[in-house]
Amino acid sequence: MSGFIDGQVRKAGEQRGFAVMRLLTHWSEIVGEDTARMAHPVDVGYGREGFGATLTVLCSGSTAPLVQQMLPQIREKVNACYGYSAISRVRITQTAPVGFNEGQRSFKSAPKVKDPASEHVVSASKQLASDVESDGLRRALEQLGQNVMARTSNT
Repeated sequence: MSGFIDGQVRKAGEQRGFAVMRLLTHWSEIVGEDTARMAHPVDVGYGREGFGATLTVLCSGSTAPLVQQMLPQIREKVNACYGYSAISRVRITQTAPVGFNEGQRSFKSAPKVKDPASEHVVSASKQLASDVESDGLRRALEQLGQNVMARTSNT
């Protein structure tokens, strides 16, 4: 199966400047899992002088400062993949990793918020657990009592 689609994938990658498709298909292995979760390769652009290319990586705005600090390591690892100093610069583009349609908020109703326990239920649960000496156990029993009493009062 890979033989059938290899030419199509190679052609699509070459249009984006990726002469070595392994950079796209094995990105997480090349740069590491942590970096791959934060940044994705988007484009390889070759300058007019022909000395070194620019790799463009996509990341969200919140991870951009971290990726910025990792740029020298990313460049070294990518050049190791190519086998020579093909990439001279790595550029960051900060955009949402989803398109406009995928990033829209859904129109589902908000989840129901649990009603806070009434004052009567809170005072009754504190009174029932007042004889317990351990603070942690007493708070847990108070919470359990509040949950049980709130459930029985709602039904």
